[in-house]
Amino acid sequence: MDPDTFRSDIGVDVYWRRRMAALVGVLVVVAFVAWACSSTSGPDDVRERNSAARQETPDPLVAVLPTVTLIPSPTASPTPSPGVAKASARPRRPGEACVSPQLVLSMEGQGTVYPAGIRPRFTLTLVNVGKVMCTADVGPRAMEVRITSGDDRVWSSSDCVSGEATNVRELDRGIPYVKELVWDRRRSGDDCAADRAAALPGTYVAVVHAPGLRSRKAVFHLR
Repeated sequence: MDPDTFRSDIGVDVYWRRRMAALVGVLVVVAFVAWACSSTSGPDDVRERNSAARQETPDPLVAVLPTVTLIPSPTASPTPSPGVAKASARPRRPGEACVSPQLVLSMEGQGTVYPAGIRPRFTLTLVNVGKVMCTADVGPRAMEVRITSGDDRVWSSSDCVSGEATNVRELDRGIPYVKELVWDRRRSGDDCAADRAAALPGTYVAVVHAPGLRSRKAVFHLR
C-alpha cells in the first residue's frame, strides 16, 4: 500500500474507527444469530430432555426392592355350624339281626369246686335290651364257650361240633334266652379223630364269646 494513502483527508484515526465499527457490527450479527438458534429449543425442550434422562436412569431405591408376586388365596370351604346335628340313625325294624349294643351276654358257673367225676355246669344268658324284637345265632360257634388254664386253651364249644352249627332264635325285648352247658372235663382241639385227654386237676376259667360281646370270667377248680 502506498504510504500516501494514510495522508488522505479522512485521516488515520477515522480509518481505524471505521474498521473497529465494522468488526463490532460483525460480532453483533454473529451473537444475534447464535441467540436466535438457541432460543428455538426453548425451556420446554430442555425440561423434556432432562425428564427423559431421569426416566432412562433407574431409581437406585427401586432397584433394591424385592419383587412381590400376588397369588390369590384359595376359597375356603364353608365350615359346618356346630349346632347342626348329624342325621339320626334309621330306626331298627322287628326281625332284623341283633347288633351288639342291643344284647347283654352273661355266664355263671353252677359251682366253684368240682370233685373228681363231677362235670362242671354253666348257665348262659343272652338278653335283648333293644326296643324291638331281633334275631341272633346262639349256636355253639356263634356263642362260643372257651375254657382255659393260664395260657393253655383247654376246651371250646366250637371244636368238633356235631349236628347243626347254627341256631337262630328270635329274641323279644327283655325276655332272656337261657342255655345250660355241661363240660365233660376233657380237652378239645382241631383233630376231632384223636383221643381226647382228660383235663388235670387245677384252676380253670370259662368265658362265653359272641360277635362284639364277651361275658365275665367264671373261675372254678377241678379236684
